[in-house]
Amino acid sequence: MSTLVADSDLSAAHFREISRTVYDIAGIQLREGKEGLVRARLAKRLRQLAIPTFDAYLDQVRADPRELAEMIDLLTTNKTSFFRESAHFDYLRDQLLPSLGAGPVRIWSAGCSSGEEPYTLAMVLRETWGADLGRRDVKVLATDISRRVLATAAAGVYPDALLEDVPAELRRRYWTRAETPGARGAAPGWRAADALRALVTFAPLNLMGAWPMRGPFQAIFCRNVMIYFDKATQQQLVSRYYDLLAPGGHLFVGHSESLSALSHRFAYVQPAVYRR
Repeated sequence: MSTLVADSDLSAAHFREISRTVYDIAGIQLREGKEGLVRARLAKRLRQLAIPTFDAYLDQVRADPRELAEMIDLLTTNKTSFFRESAHFDYLRDQLLPSLGAGPVRIWSAGCSSGEEPYTLAMVLRETWGADLGRRDVKVLATDISRRVLATAAAGVYPDALLEDVPAELRRRYWTRAETPGARGAAPGWRAADALRALVTFAPLNLMGAWPMRGPFQAIFCRNVMIYFDKATQQQLVSRYYDLLAPGGHLFVGHSESLSALSHRFAYVQPAVYRR
């Protein structure tokens, strides 16, 4: 019988240490009121490790960098969908891509979660440039701090329900039928075709750490990521994004986000779209 973790095990002191650690490493704020979320996400991990208390678990986190990374992963929020906030992809297709010359094109999906955003970008690129894409040097870099969701993204296999926002014609062109694993066995799903996968490179990256890529990027998508950061961290990220963009390059943020409260060098284009 597995050991149960009592509700009282997550004390205020535990929560403070966990939230401070997550902030220091990943820049993510776990504000007061998130205690239930933290307990719910970590309790299963404690049971997996047969650790009876949060005291003992935090001892392991302090001693083992791998478990520290696992804890950060479990406390990362990953919510996305295909063609989410579709106005951004319309702008990319109608305005940004036609304005680019014949040189290399690099697009970064920062905080790509389970891969729906970079695969959407790949579909837009294929649809916009068609046969000309084969004569261009085009790549999408997709990064996330969570290795768990990156594994899903790299596999490129999704259940039927997640492809409902993808037009039927695009499913026909760029997706093939596949089975998705689940707790109740395999279920019908879709696999990204090689035409999409060839455009996207997935890699783990902590936005608070060093960035090995040099750019320049023509577009950076960092959408619905900065809402988890405080203003100082947002300020730092926006400045780094600016420096990594090519002149005229664009930054796309979530529609619930804005740069209006930050000091920045970008020109406003339209809601949630900014240009260097």
